[in-house]
Amino acid sequence: MGWMYLLLAGSAEIIYAVAMPKTDGFTKLGPSLFCLFFIAASMYLLSLATRTIPIGTAYAVWVGIGAIGTAAYGVIALGEDRSVLRLLCFVLILAGIVGLKLLSSEAKS
Repeated sequence: MGWMYLLLAGSAEIIYAVAMPKTDGFTKLGPSLFCLFFIAASMYLLSLATRTIPIGTAYAVWVGIGAIGTAAYGVIALGEDRSVLRLLCFVLILAGIVGLKLLSSEAKS
């Protein structure tokens, strides 16, 4: 169940990262409340994940999910740079996430 919480926490991180520019420095109430809700949800779900996943692994995977998801959004929706080297770096982050999952003690049980 910890990995499901972690996946949901990473998804909430992507949502708040994508929403953050719409807050205009947290000066717009609606977008700010939306963003703050997903920040809180992400932190809560991350804390649930750390009940069964070591904090170092959980945090690294959480950050990686957020980084890959937000970067994918930037490339797909915002037309950000799609250079081969940049995409290779994203693949390396993804490989690290998968590696941590495969090497975790919870994955073996």
